[in-house]
Amino acid sequence: MKFMKLGSRPDTFYTSESIRSISSEVSSDLIIQVRGSRYLLHKFPLLSKCLCLQRLCSESPPDSSHHQIVQLPDFPGGVEAFEMCAKFCYGITITLSPYNIVSARCAAEYLQMTEEVEKGNLIHKLEVFFNSCILHGWKDTIVSLQTTKAFHLWSEDLGITSRCIEIIASKVLRHPTKVSLSHSHSRRVRDDISCNDTESLRTKSGSKGWWAEDLAELSIDLYWRTMIAIKSGGKVPSNFIGDALKIYASRWLPNISKNGNRKKNVSQAESESDSASEKTSKHRLLLESIVSLLPTEKGAVSCSFLLKLLKASNILNSSSSSKMELARRVGLQLEEATVNDLLIPTLSYTNDTVYDVELVMTILEQFMLQGQSPPTSPPRSLKTFERRRSRSAENINFELQESRRSSSASHSSKLKVAKLVDRYLQEVARDVNFSLSKFIALADIIPEFARHDHDDLYRAIDIYLKVKNLL
Repeated sequence: MKFMKLGSRPDTFYTSESIRSISSEVSSDLIIQVRGSRYLLHKFPLLSKCLCLQRLCSESPPDSSHHQIVQLPDFPGGVEAFEMCAKFCYGITITLSPYNIVSARCAAEYLQMTEEVEKGNLIHKLEVFFNSCILHGWKDTIVSLQTTKAFHLWSEDLGITSRCIEIIASKVLRHPTKVSLSHSHSRRVRDDISCNDTESLRTKSGSKGWWAEDLAELSIDLYWRTMIAIKSGGKVPSNFIGDALKIYASRWLPNISKNGNRKKNVSQAESESDSASEKTSKHRLLLESIVSLLPTEKGAVSCSFLLKLLKASNILNSSSSSKMELARRVGLQLEEATVNDLLIPTLSYTNDTVYDVELVMTILEQFMLQGQSPPTSPPRSLKTFERRRSRSAENINFELQESRRSSSASHSSKLKVAKLVDRYLQEVARDVNFSLSKFIALADIIPEFARHDHDDLYRAIDIYLKVKNLL
């Protein structure tokens, strides 16, 4: 972690009370109010460096006590950031770090502490420190990027957010294939890039997983932008991107039990608190963002991971476009799935079945479409899905169509999927509300040649008839 001290008294650290006591020893002819705090200050050390205060003082006449009052209600960084700027004006040491550099920079910009006002002013010194040291450190850059969330508009306007993202992406792209993304290795043994050693990242076994796990600490909007920058570099293998997304999903998506929370009655849904609803919305946005980042290459992520995302999308009531996108991707590698993977709970209040069979039907249709020309009419859509697609889905649809053309489902994969479907039928047949029409539709979707025997299918029929009390 890098630190820098600015000021003429390097051995002394002053608190906010120190500022007040020092300023009371001189002519206290300026009152500055930052949110709930007031400061009695001598104006000239401040005005000599702050163009903003010069302007405000010229517009604000003194009150009856001969004190000018300046209010800064929307000051970025609050009292802590203001005190840093005030200390700098008074020649008092301030300590900078990745945790406060962004707030200090935004505050200095607010006060207009530029070189035009005075040479060697705070903005210049902060920029030098930020560019020459903070951006040279891997962890420091990530910490600074995280802090931009509190100053979103300021950080965007000053280019702080974009600079951090560009630097992080460039460091990942520098050696994209020389590290493993194993999630089992501790980040504590990672080597950080220091200000004096920009190439200190080593690829020893102890540093495995360094960039994916570190980036998993970012909020989803910053993570999304960073991953887009990394992907656009074109140097990171798709499976590395996929593994990074799995690490991020495991870090932020709520744990979902094997069978999920199958249903929530209407009264429970209506009594859901605002905070819980807000949390669900955040998880939904997170999941949809992960879906938009998934590599288009087949096999970049496992079928099991895709189906976990699909289960989560049902629970979080994600957009229909995200569900359809996942269904298409699962269909491309369905032979890897297990029966448990396909047991996706249905949470629709209008559907009485335990599992979302309609969604599995869509996955199977996508599997059977591999190697075929794009259909002249759209495939059968689920009644619970809207036909509208998100922009992210539209952007990658062409690539997915090309993938289908070039990778038709092999005969062996169809044999595996046929057995998978028959065993899936055995599970869903235990649901008393599972209709005969859906049973037949699922059984018929597999071509006859894909079944070497019908033992599993007969077993599913036997279970269904017993549940319906027809045997």
